[in-house]
Amino acid sequence: MSVCLAIKSLRPYQGGKPISELRRELELEHIIKLASNENPLGIGPRVQKAIQKAITEVSRYPDNNGFELKQAISEHLNVDTNCITLGNGSNNILELVARIYVCDADDEVVFSEYAFMVYSLVTQALGAKAVVTKSKNFGHDLDAMLVAISDKTKLIFIANPNNPTGTLLSDESIHQFLKKVSKSAVVVLDQAYFEYLNVEDRMIVWLKEFDNLIITRTFSKAYALAGLRVGYSVSSAKIADYLNRIRQPFNVNHIAQTAAISALADDSFLTKSVLANKNGLIQLSKGLDELKLSYIKSFANFIALKVDNATDTYQKLLIKGFIVRPVEMGNYLRVSVGTLKENNDFLKALKSIL
Repeated sequence: MSVCLAIKSLRPYQGGKPISELRRELELEHIIKLASNENPLGIGPRVQKAIQKAITEVSRYPDNNGFELKQAISEHLNVDTNCITLGNGSNNILELVARIYVCDADDEVVFSEYAFMVYSLVTQALGAKAVVTKSKNFGHDLDAMLVAISDKTKLIFIANPNNPTGTLLSDESIHQFLKKVSKSAVVVLDQAYFEYLNVEDRMIVWLKEFDNLIITRTFSKAYALAGLRVGYSVSSAKIADYLNRIRQPFNVNHIAQTAAISALADDSFLTKSVLANKNGLIQLSKGLDELKLSYIKSFANFIALKVDNATDTYQKLLIKGFIVRPVEMGNYLRVSVGTLKENNDFLKALKSIL
């Protein structure tokens, strides 16, 4: 059987090690997972009730068009529903965008070093050329990205805040970047961690100015619905139409749609989650300072810290029941913000093995 060459050399995405897997391997009872940037508070009672009600309807197919969820997002962001595309997580949207705009082997996709690894995966899967620009202080160097753009550039990915570094670009710098990018290239602004910034949403209005802009967001992080896989994009109606043409039918299940609607309406839980994350970042940063470890200032719900040997430290933490995430950044580990107790226990475990 003949397989596409790009697929043969593709390394599949590796998520954070599941708790169940570590329990099987080491027979540990107490395990704390700080590897996948999940909300440590779990879901709120309002969403839990909505899910329980939705369970009674799972014998039916979900609304393929996601009318009620799109309406909720529309009201939340003040955008037209025909500008919204729903995805099985925002990763699903990233892949759809690439499939629409990356058509030939000499097409180029521009993204930054130390950016979300899915950008590289979708580019390689399509057999296209990845143009990776050097990072600037572990974040995006927008000037370098502008230089890298050519007449073959079809797609540009920018994560803000960035994963796995947690760095943040200013609104003004992104706006100036968009002004300079050729309209022939599509820019995806990946904002999976936007809610943690707790700032005025200024970027949505840019969609009226830049018809080559796509903004992606997710319910997996601050809204605590990682296990249900629901994300979305906001773009021009024309782009949304293309995305919906290749989107798989029923790609967001009924429970996910119901839970997302409820989560979007629960402002108190979101406020609680954002505050808990802020306090957790302060706690981890202070603890790492006391351990005299360097780390990257984060604007997301995780922190990247440097150790002498990331692989060795990762394995020693596993033995103690702590799951963190090694990242391809030269002896850096990415640690998700947990509860105050989880963060404290992690810092104690880290101190004991250093």
